[in-house]
Amino acid sequence: MASMELLGRSLLQGSAAAPRGARERGSGGLCVASLGGRQGRRAVRSKAPVGALAERVVLAPSPAERVARPEAHPQSVAARAVVTVRRKRKEDAKGRVAEQMDAYADKVGRSVLLELVSTETDPRKGGPKKSRKSRLVGWFEKRDVKAELVVYTAEFTVDAAFGEPGAVTVLNRHQREFFVESIVVEGFPSGPAHFACRSWVQPTRVTGGNNPRVFFSNRPYLPAKTPPGLRELRRRELKELRGSGAGERKTTDRAYDYDVYNDLGNPDKGPGLERPFLGGEKMPYPRRMRTARPSTVTDGDAESRLEYPEPIYVSRDEEFEEGKNEMISEGAIKAILHNFMPLLVSSVSPDSRDFAGFHDVDNLFKEGLRLKQALHDQLFQKIPFVRKIQENSEGLLRYDTPDIIKKDKFAWLRDDEFARQALAGINPVNIERLREFPPVSKLDPAVYGPPESAITEQHIIGNLDGMSVRQALEENKLYMLDYHDIFMPFLDRINSLDGRKAYGTRTLFFLTAGGTLKPIAIELCLPPMTENCKRAKRVFTPPADATSIWMWQLAKAHVCSNDAGVHQLVNHWLRTHACMEPFIIAAHRQMSAMHPIFKLLKPHMRYTLKINALARQILINGDGVIESGFTPGRYCMEMSSYAYDNLWRLDQEGLPADLIRRGMAVEDASQPHGLRLLIEDYPYATDGLLLWSAISRWCEAYVATYYPSDEAVRADYELQSWYTEAVQSGHPDKRDAPWWPRLSTPADLASLLTTLVWLCSAQHAALNFGQYPLGGYIPNQPPLMRRLVPTEGDAEYEHLVADPHRFYLSALPGLTQTTTFMTVIDTLSTHSADEEYLGERPEDWTADPAALAAAREFKAEVRRAEEEIERRNADPARRNRCGAGVLPYELMAPSSGPGITARGVPNSVTI
Repeated sequence: MASMELLGRSLLQGSAAAPRGARERGSGGLCVASLGGRQGRRAVRSKAPVGALAERVVLAPSPAERVARPEAHPQSVAARAVVTVRRKRKEDAKGRVAEQMDAYADKVGRSVLLELVSTETDPRKGGPKKSRKSRLVGWFEKRDVKAELVVYTAEFTVDAAFGEPGAVTVLNRHQREFFVESIVVEGFPSGPAHFACRSWVQPTRVTGGNNPRVFFSNRPYLPAKTPPGLRELRRRELKELRGSGAGERKTTDRAYDYDVYNDLGNPDKGPGLERPFLGGEKMPYPRRMRTARPSTVTDGDAESRLEYPEPIYVSRDEEFEEGKNEMISEGAIKAILHNFMPLLVSSVSPDSRDFAGFHDVDNLFKEGLRLKQALHDQLFQKIPFVRKIQENSEGLLRYDTPDIIKKDKFAWLRDDEFARQALAGINPVNIERLREFPPVSKLDPAVYGPPESAITEQHIIGNLDGMSVRQALEENKLYMLDYHDIFMPFLDRINSLDGRKAYGTRTLFFLTAGGTLKPIAIELCLPPMTENCKRAKRVFTPPADATSIWMWQLAKAHVCSNDAGVHQLVNHWLRTHACMEPFIIAAHRQMSAMHPIFKLLKPHMRYTLKINALARQILINGDGVIESGFTPGRYCMEMSSYAYDNLWRLDQEGLPADLIRRGMAVEDASQPHGLRLLIEDYPYATDGLLLWSAISRWCEAYVATYYPSDEAVRADYELQSWYTEAVQSGHPDKRDAPWWPRLSTPADLASLLTTLVWLCSAQHAALNFGQYPLGGYIPNQPPLMRRLVPTEGDAEYEHLVADPHRFYLSALPGLTQTTTFMTVIDTLSTHSADEEYLGERPEDWTADPAALAAAREFKAEVRRAEEEIERRNADPARRNRCGAGVLPYELMAPSSGPGITARGVPNSVTI
């Protein structure tokens, strides 16, 4: 709980105390053009080509640059490198002094040196042809320029037989790192050469002597087709990115490597804070980024923790840009104000720790948390600064009204809305078709009792519109949310925790003639205490009287709590964050930046390693936000490991395969996507298939550009090494599984890429950006339950009958649990201003015309998908996304403005 209480404060400190580099990228006013953020959900940011931008600037050089360019000898070429550097928008006093010192050092000779490397080799020397090193001009003269992008130049004279520049080396002899946005080399007969750098260059005092950074041009090359002059640089660059595998990582390093999750606990801090390691035979799990910090004193195998806001290692270029850090800083201010008052109230007034009524929940959105008058006066008298907080922060103390109660305040109470959210809610990926009745568990009956569900035909026959159960099964009318098997192994331990109560739930739905679902039975299961234990399996059906209405609402709340846990721990964190991390690490270690597949994947890897590292610090760590906010408590990550071990398969992570696995679709070649959905109005699936198909066609076209045959795929050793390492080193606990997709043909490669791009973009967006709009009203999707459903004869049953709404609220999270959880999902649901959305890419990402044409077609198809989604949301025949009080389904709509919008599909897992 301590970490929950300090979350907002630590976030704010993190925004101020993050390493300088983490705050510098992506900042400041423009030197040559405005790169403003989106205005409204459809506005598109300026994407002016950096090369063209730079070329315009050099037409008006600074006085120091107005020197005669070297005259080319008839047998030589005069060339110029135009270097665009991104400066920090907000610089503290220490940073400004350091910047001035670098400028003056540059003037006296400690300058930045550039060198051109040809694609050709020198037959006399054996190595690549190189220019002489040239000084970057203008650093001193532009030291006071207040701009985001500042352009410098370097002049070269090379032999006419130099060939085409394929690489540029940059030697930083300043004291500080700087961020190179791009380099354009002009003057060669082959035309301008573009280098899309977007990377930090460390000073020689960090890298050690003459060890320059290498940037390759944006021309893609398969390994076998690498020009002779670049082969050794390609090999050397990959070796540097792999690192030595030894020693603690520094924040300036660029190395990528693997490790187990052995840093979630903090045994040195005290008993109860140790946590099991994730990864290995006992608890299988994907691997994470290696940091190699010293071990704890208490446990030599556990890695010591760096508590937020101390920076945890990721490769230097994986750090957030400044715009992203600003978004987190704004969230931190809200976190402090939102959490301070509830903590204060609960600490001085124990009777205020629970909501007295639904009006208390509603007031969080209307006027923020208000104190009882006596307590209000007492606190204002004793703690004067409380008055200032409340007087000066009225807007920030109030929470934004979640979308779920904007159109219909009571929608969450209705059974049809409870069912609709299984198709179009926060977690629309667990609904499955019922294929046998009664449902059967796969757990060991010797431990967990008879595997058959306690739901009988008598429970549901009255809600099948006159059908028999057999007929309903045959006509694909019965569906289920089944959380029995994933919760059951943990229930005894969960229910022994203070203030945590859970069941393993099963919920059956009937598909109506109107295409909507209605819940017809809920089963709440506990491990049997004795043979034929009556409390082990309880079945609830739609209510018939006042008491059963509240019992039914409590049963639905427990289903929602199960759903929230599986959503966060399995579908969101495990499947789109943790399982993608090894593929990203392996891509940097095994594929050159020149590799066409690396170029395709690069936008889909942005920020993921950094956000996963932050998650280990404040979200999934022991006593972190996830443990504190969700019913499984300290067993959350063990449950995630259980799901990885028993449920995760890469071959079933693509949308079509997942829909077929869950019985929600059948193969049908006559349909547009090769599938026929059994629930036609399934918003997640129908919109998802639009984006899946667009991604699939884009990947197929791109792969066909570079791989004309099966042999071309098999012979690409960088590509094969990437996939092999991602499996063998990134997912070693599953390396021997027979289901891993093959990588032998262009079709295999296109399919693999489609799945990875889908998971990092559309799948993550569908699971992430609806968290606050739908889950911000806690009664709709309680992440934590504190009471079991009482049985007649219990004292708690009498409490329920006497004061049902008070009992119901006491079963949900308390005041501080609610406000802290709301603050966290507020931040998680927010788009930053620097978000890059599906279909968007920098214009200089490649020099290949065929790839550029395919990318333009992909962008156009994404835009057409968005238009189709808008038409669907206006179609009254689609009752799961249109109707009185019904929210449109926009989580797959690709574009968005910044903030909480309940729409937008970023290219990558950015939050």
